[in-house]
Amino acid sequence: MPTSGSKALKWGWQVACLCLLGIFVPALVTSLGYSLTDALGPGPGFFPFWLSLIGAVLSAAMLVQVTLAKADESSAIGFALDRRNALRAIGVVIALAAAAALFEPLGYRLTMLAFIIGVLLILGARSPVAIVLTALAGSFGVFHVFYHWLKVPLPIDAFGV
Repeated sequence: MPTSGSKALKWGWQVACLCLLGIFVPALVTSLGYSLTDALGPGPGFFPFWLSLIGAVLSAAMLVQVTLAKADESSAIGFALDRRNALRAIGVVIALAAAAALFEPLGYRLTMLAFIIGVLLILGARSPVAIVLTALAGSFGVFHVFYHWLKVPLPIDAFGV
């Protein structure tokens, strides 16, 4: 996390930390309305409570660190967005939109298989073995865990794949 740089960079980090606090604090308050434990162990409020508490504490710590850091114009970090990175960001957004549109007709496994392969290629992954293994684990492996073991319903395509 760059804590030094221009005043605009410092202000940007402060705004980002405040936005994160604006997400974590209401989640923390909402999670207090649920039981933290039940007869079998952790209750419905256990994970939301701890995740939002940890997120709020870390966001507050980042806010304090960024606020107390001195702004030094000589070490400002530039945010020059080059063409390649802009195209990568646009490609990821397009892949997300395509995945959202294809969940129902193609189901979770085939959609995520194509999505993971596409995003890895967009981001510059070059190892075919790593791409295939990651895509298979992230699509078929995750589906198996959630659908069969955890009994979470996920979209299945018309072919039953």
